[in-house]
Amino acid sequence: MRVLVAEDEKDLALLISKKLKREGYSVDCVFDGGEAVDYLEMADYDCILLDIMMPVYDGLEVLSRIRNKGVTSPVIFLTAKDTVEDKITGLDSGANDYIVKPFSFDELLARIRANTRQNTNQTSVYKVCDLTLDTAKHRVIRAGREISLSAKEYQLLKYLMKNEGVVLSRDNIENHIWNFDYEGGTNVVDVYIRYLRQKIDEGFDKKLIKTVRGVGYKIGE
Repeated sequence: MRVLVAEDEKDLALLISKKLKREGYSVDCVFDGGEAVDYLEMADYDCILLDIMMPVYDGLEVLSRIRNKGVTSPVIFLTAKDTVEDKITGLDSGANDYIVKPFSFDELLARIRANTRQNTNQTSVYKVCDLTLDTAKHRVIRAGREISLSAKEYQLLKYLMKNEGVVLSRDNIENHIWNFDYEGGTNVVDVYIRYLRQKIDEGFDKKLIKTVRGVGYKIGE
């Protein structure tokens, strides 16, 4: 999943970002509300972690602006403002959750999982032909054989399976799986598609990952 961290305490923002990346998330990190609005206009995020007291626009203003533009991604406030009134204001403004600093990173991960699960309202199991991806168990199985994937391979396969039959452009895939700071090659999507094919399709008569020439990729029978 792709997460935006908007936090003006740079050390904390970078620490959160680093830990989320270790958990397999794609993360963009900004340090003021103006940057947050700009990033949210350029990309779709599965979850937004938003400080309230930030320069340019505070978190409440950022939330108001993005909700007015139709952004429905779950927003979790991360803030030192800890009174009951502060929490009520934050939640009533359209936030999905509210965490007071300091907080446990394990709790933050649990809150992200809970809020994104509520947002998607989908099953934890995706199935295409004899290929199954179980997000609850973090397992991928084809024809009874468990397949080991790297974090990025897993994210890419999940994105393809969630959009079964839909042709996804390279730009669409790259913007969803990788963050704006990525400095790899321009053919990164093609490289990871090749990795996935070697693990998912090699040795099977029926190939599931398909190239739509000049457009992108899709998965389906």
